[in-house]
Amino acid sequence: MRGSSDAARKVHEWAAYLSAVRAWILTQHGDPDKVLTLGEASEPRVMPQQVRIQVEASGLNYADVMAVRGLYREAPPLPSILGYEVVGRVSTVGGGAPKELEGRRVLALTRFGGYAGSVCTDHRAVVPVPEDIPVGEALALGTQGSTAWFMAEHACRLEPGMRVLVHSAAGGVGQLLVQIALHRGCEVFAVASGAKKREHLKAIGAQHVIDRKTAPYDAQLRELLGGKRLHVSFNAVAGATFPKDMHLIGSGGSLVLFGGAERGRIGTWRFVWNMGFVLPIFLMMKSKSIIGVNMLKLGDHDPVRVARCLQEVVRAHQDGWLRPHVEAVRPTDELPQALVDLAEGSTIGKLAVQW
Repeated sequence: MRGSSDAARKVHEWAAYLSAVRAWILTQHGDPDKVLTLGEASEPRVMPQQVRIQVEASGLNYADVMAVRGLYREAPPLPSILGYEVVGRVSTVGGGAPKELEGRRVLALTRFGGYAGSVCTDHRAVVPVPEDIPVGEALALGTQGSTAWFMAEHACRLEPGMRVLVHSAAGGVGQLLVQIALHRGCEVFAVASGAKKREHLKAIGAQHVIDRKTAPYDAQLRELLGGKRLHVSFNAVAGATFPKDMHLIGSGGSLVLFGGAERGRIGTWRFVWNMGFVLPIFLMMKSKSIIGVNMLKLGDHDPVRVARCLQEVVRAHQDGWLRPHVEAVRPTDELPQALVDLAEGSTIGKLAVQW
């Protein structure tokens, strides 16, 4: 009997080992290089309408930095596995999901869980990608690509001749917004900092590049506008930049908020105070719009639209005019340091890790 129980225990342990996957686990909030642990987690169970993906590489986003620091309210409770997107191969198809996805190489939005060797996600958040597309480029089209596409094509469709401001223009979302705006025939005012980022933005065609460290960006922008007003501002910073942008936008214009990077440097209450308060009646009187974008919430309530954005941005890349810049694809054991670099704002475009 004892031999039988020992054998059963070993079989159980072996089965558990087979079902375990490597994952970066967030154990507490703080600096990325201090609170993330590379360990093992149970392979996720495939639910109806889902697919399981064996992960080739995981993408990094600024929202991950906010979640690690405890500043992202949508993040799952601790301990947790972060990560919004992966590239990999579909290994299992759940009930109700398209069978033809099995075995396909795909780009997928994951709504957390992406920092692991295996992940399950809704099949509508999955799009097949060519076998030869580099993982960094594919991942750049995931969270960042679908966000940029939704803002510029759905929330506030860009048209020829529009004057468009892009904050954090050398970042993952920003560089794609710049390219989409240029493709639509807009005049682009790109805000970044440092010679490396300025040169990159000039190289991809931005007509006006503003270095926010040389002088206040709004003063530089007013001089470039020469008395004209903006049609659109895509703002990933918020805080004190919000009221400045509202003054720079003309009637019929829109301010599109999709991040709060300034919050990472100052307290939350001061961040809110710096944004000020807006009365809807004044928006109507001045014919201005404020559009908030949170792709997680959009995915919860309108997954079909998010799926369409993902498919359309991948198609734009395949058509050859949308070319994301990839900073680096690093080994997975360098993920914490990669998040530190992302938090410091020293990178251009996409950062990813390969499993």
